[in-house]
Amino acid sequence: MKKVERINTIMRYINNRSYFTISEIMREFNISRSTAIRDIREIEAMGMPLEAEVGRAGGYSIINNSVLPSIHFTDNEVKALFIAFMASRNQQLPYLKSRQSLAEKLLGLIPENQQETLVLLNQILLFEGTNPNNPDLLDLSDLPHPMLEKLIQLLLLDSHLLITIKEGRVIKSYPIYLLHLYREKSLWQIEGFDLKEERRRVFPVDHLTNVKPYPTKKRVNKKKVLEILSKQEEAINLVIEFGPKAIAQFKKYHPLKFSISYTNPYQATAVLKTFIDINMPEELNDITNWLLFLGEDIKFKEVPEEVLESLQERLCLYCQ
Repeated sequence: MKKVERINTIMRYINNRSYFTISEIMREFNISRSTAIRDIREIEAMGMPLEAEVGRAGGYSIINNSVLPSIHFTDNEVKALFIAFMASRNQQLPYLKSRQSLAEKLLGLIPENQQETLVLLNQILLFEGTNPNNPDLLDLSDLPHPMLEKLIQLLLLDSHLLITIKEGRVIKSYPIYLLHLYREKSLWQIEGFDLKEERRRVFPVDHLTNVKPYPTKKRVNKKKVLEILSKQEEAINLVIEFGPKAIAQFKKYHPLKFSISYTNPYQATAVLKTFIDINMPEELNDITNWLLFLGEDIKFKEVPEEVLESLQERLCLYCQ
């Protein structure tokens, strides 16, 4: 019996008893004392409320007669869970190392005929970033930035953070109120409100060297931050009308902060109104690439000259 299957069987065994001992587990499952103790500890770590009784004849009981709820997955639910795992591998997600134990627990809860279906799905479905010669559900080859999990742990406790960023050869620290942690174009980004300069800033997590809570007496809340930012909103300088083909392209990919408003009941036309910072070469280059990606089914109603020049330069390169 495999370890995952054995642990799940032990859980069902003890769930039907008000009291049990390690010796009983050893006899019932034909395992050593050390293995039985190790399995019980893993079951406790999974959340089963066990209470140990000290003494030579001591054993375990379930606290307050608590019982584990029975978990049953439909065939489609199992496929959905498994495919979600497959689609997210090699995506530099936080807590990637925990995927293996989570997958083992889920797989241990389903019958063998469903497990065979999942093996077949793993063989025939490939997602972006997957090595076709090694389509392994539990592949840990693309671990995220080591600071990502620490950052998440801290922001769950407090949004006031002091982050240290490497900018070229210079290392700088910024006190921020964290607004969002998001992933765009395979890169994790920190969107924060700079507490000293009182403006929005975006920092790549890949440039992060340290993060810690920011002890400040002058604390702010998100409502106050958004009020300040709303007063600083830049004037709209890019207005684009979308046809159906451009809308389809927009749905495939668009910058995180861009949104369109549909202009007819059938969602066949739409308009985008936003601000782009033409003084940031990287942003200008990204916008140019994205506009070319949208294709010919767009009409500019308002656009900075710098964007048009960038588009013309890029098109000239294609024509050569």
